[in-house]
Parts: sequence; C-alpha cells; structure tokens
Amino acid sequence: MAIEHEDELKDEKNPRPLDEDDIALLKTYGLGPYSSSIKKAEKEIKEMAKKVNDLCGIKESDTGLAAPSQWDLISDKQMMQEEQPLQVARCTKIINPNSEDAKYVINVKQIAKFVVGLGDKVSPTDIEEGMRVGVDRTKYQIQIPLPPKIDPSVTMMTVEEKPDVTYNDVGGCKEQIEKMREVVELPMLHPEKFVKLGIDPPKGVLCYGPPGTGKTLLARAVANRTDACFIRVIGSELVQKYVGEGARMVRELFQMARSKKACIVFFDEVDAIGGARFDDGVGGDNEVQRTMLEIVNQLDGFDARGNIKVLMATNRPDTLDPALLRPGRLDRKVEFGLPDLESRTQIFKIHTRTMNCERDVRFELLARLCPNSTGADIRSVCTEAGMYAIRARRKTVTEKDFLDAVNKVIKGYQKFSATPKYMVYN
Repeated sequence: MAIEHEDELKDEKNPRPLDEDDIALLKTYGLGPYSSSIKKAEKEIKEMAKKVNDLCGIKESDTGLAAPSQWDLISDKQMMQEEQPLQVARCTKIINPNSEDAKYVINVKQIAKFVVGLGDKVSPTDIEEGMRVGVDRTKYQIQIPLPPKIDPSVTMMTVEEKPDVTYNDVGGCKEQIEKMREVVELPMLHPEKFVKLGIDPPKGVLCYGPPGTGKTLLARAVANRTDACFIRVIGSELVQKYVGEGARMVRELFQMARSKKACIVFFDEVDAIGGARFDDGVGGDNEVQRTMLEIVNQLDGFDARGNIKVLMATNRPDTLDPALLRPGRLDRKVEFGLPDLESRTQIFKIHTRTMNCERDVRFELLARLCPNSTGADIRSVCTEAGMYAIRARRKTVTEKDFLDAVNKVIKGYQKFSATPKYMVYN
C-alpha cells in the first residue's frame, strides 16, 4: 500500500503531459454548436473594421474631416503659404479643340490676353468657351474651372419652398386662371401641341387690375403648381444706387434662369422700373430707365430667351413703357377686374372655410352688401367679423357679426379704397 501511495505522490509532482486528444477534449468544454463559426465571423469583422478605419483615416485626413487631434495645422499653413493664389480670367476661345495641342485664349481683366495651356489638375473636357477660369500668376496656365458669377442677392430671389396657395384659394378668377394656365402649364406639359401647329407658345403675361384683386395670389398658386424653378423679383429690388448695377442684376437673373431646365420669373410691382421713358431734365430717372431697357432686351433681344416664362403684375398699367408691353415680350395682358356677385360669394366661402361660423349665414346676401369690393376687402370683412365674435366672447361667428363688419369695412373705409383711384388712372 505504501509503495502505491509513493507512486501517486510522484505522479502529482511530475504530471503526465496532455496529448492531442486530451487538448481537443478540453477545447470542447463549454462550446456550443456554432462557436467556431461565430469566432471566425468575429475575426473577419475585426479585420474588415481595421481596413475600413485605415481607409477612413486616409480619407478624413485628406478631406479635413478627421478629429482635431489628427489635424496637422502647421504643415497645412506652410502649404497654403507656398501656394500662389490664382487669378480669375475668362476663357474666350479654344484653339484646336479636342486635340493633343489644344491651346486656350484667356482674357485677364486689366492685364492682357494670353494663349496658354492647361495645368496638371484640370482635364480638357472641363473647360468651355466663355467660362470663368482660375489661372496661376507665373505661366497663366488654367488650373481650375470656375462657376458663373451670380450675385448672391439674385440667387436669393429663387423660391425654394412652394407656397401653400392653390388655384382653389383664388376666388372669382376663372377666366384669368385659364389664361394663366394656357401660358405657363400647357407649354411645359404638352409642348408637342405647339410643335404640331408650328407656333411658339406665348412667353409673357402682364396681370393688371386694382389692388387686392388676386394678382400676386395667382402667381403664388402658379409657383405651387409647377415643378419649374420659380424666381420672384419685386420691382424696387432692381433699383440700385450705382450706375449699371440694376442692369447687371437683371442680366444675372436671366443668366441664372437660362441655366435651369424650365423657369418662371415673376416681377411684382413692375411699375417701379417699367415706367415710360421721359426726360425730367435732371437725369435722376435715367438709371431706372436703363434697368428697364435691360429687361426689355432680355425679354426679346438678340439672344434667345429659352424656356423662361415671365409674369408681371402691376396696378398702374398706364405708366408702363410701350416697348415693354409689345407682343413677343408680354404676349398676354390679363385684367383682374372687380369680382362679380357670384365671385364675391365664392371668395366669402373661401375665407370662411376655416372659420367657426353658424350654419345659416347667407353669403349671397353679404356679397350683395359689398358692391365694388375686392377680394382683399372681403377677407378684411371676414377677419373683422371674427374680431366682433372675440369681443363678445363667443366661439362662433354669427351673421350679425358679418353685417357689422360689412358696415365697418366696406362703408366706413370707403374713402381709403384704391379702386376709384385705379379707375381714374386707367
């Protein structure tokens, strides 16, 4: 027994090394059926993540999107100082285009014209005749194509968000809406009709009528309806302090419009710049007239207008210049007159759509009580009726509120109405 005990002690001190089968057996302890495949997938993910991080690191450090701790500002600053700033020039002509020895005629303002080659960073397909380019200051080689120069104030005139006005919100202008849609929507949606007949679609519309009859409202509905780029210009925005600034803005405006696939330009209050030419002896109005002449030239001058529709709105058509009004520039003149009885009823219904009104309000009676009133007057009546209800602390507007509002707005504010003045002028 003692001998066996001694052998056991010896075994404990010098344990027998594990063979491969024992190791394989130990490895299987605590392992599920998919452990090996999971480990393999994890290893692949780690390798892939490392690759992605390496690539991202390269890209971020190149593009400046890396974390601030990885920025190398000193070397960047040194590189910027060593690089010469480029000079802006205009490429006026390409000699031997699409060939190996193509040369470019550039015009550097206030210096001279040069015949130059291309730099290393630009390809021949990037450069076209008439475009602005960046050139270096030593050999005047073209280094970069530049976008056309358009004033930021002109770019801001583009309407990005569509207005929330639809044709249903424009009351009592059925004929006017039809005429507008013929000019604006039909050529865009069905150009083949005009091609078959062999005629050009009308390109411009002048909306005129008393203030408050829905000229600008209809333009907003048009902007909502079409997918074309919509540029809105208020006439007085083009009246600038310095000579030639207004005309330059008009040029850039139409240049921007031509770069779009289809474009609608809406000039509101066009009588600010479109007034008839006259000599006041002082020369104060000359700059405004120059701006107007630039518009006249852009509408139908030497260059083709392209797919640009022009809408203009004014309440003083008598003051406009005849050159601006001739067909070819503004083909259609649409008058927005005072709404008739049926139209006034419709406008009342449009404005009370969202109001809490009693059921038995007679809108036709109210429309009869508002003779010679515009859509803006009727809207004011509806607002005033709501104010009467708020004063009386009621939650609904009654017919009596409307009658009181008619007395206050239509009868009381008669002397402020712009319609009689418009009738006198026009």
